[in-house]
Amino acid sequence: QVQLVESGGGLVHAGGSLRLSCVPSERTSSTSFMGWFRQAPGKEREFVARILWSGGSTYAVDSVKGRFTISRDNAKNTVYLQMNSLTAEDTAVYYCYADLYGGNRYWGAGIQVTVSS
Repeated sequence: QVQLVESGGGLVHAGGSLRLSCVPSERTSSTSFMGWFRQAPGKEREFVARILWSGGSTYAVDSVKGRFTISRDNAKNTVYLQMNSLTAEDTAVYYCYADLYGGNRYWGAGIQVTVSS
């Protein structure tokens, strides 16, 4: 059972930046993708961005392109979500996830990001 630990959330003013981090509890060669979802109050959880763990290619939803950057540090076994130019619409609980080649998906507990306007 892989556990994911998120950090870096908090309260920021509109236009500000935050960097989220996600660290799996164990290093595994079976990780295919890692990424982030978010869930705003009263809304469904939505995909934000993902990164191919081995090759590093990335994909992000249109609403965050140009503002959010996903990256990973293989040596630290950590995935990051750099969030710039934050708006109130980015306020949500952000969830890290990891997909394994066997088909399992693991989730972090979630971390709050609040953007004040």
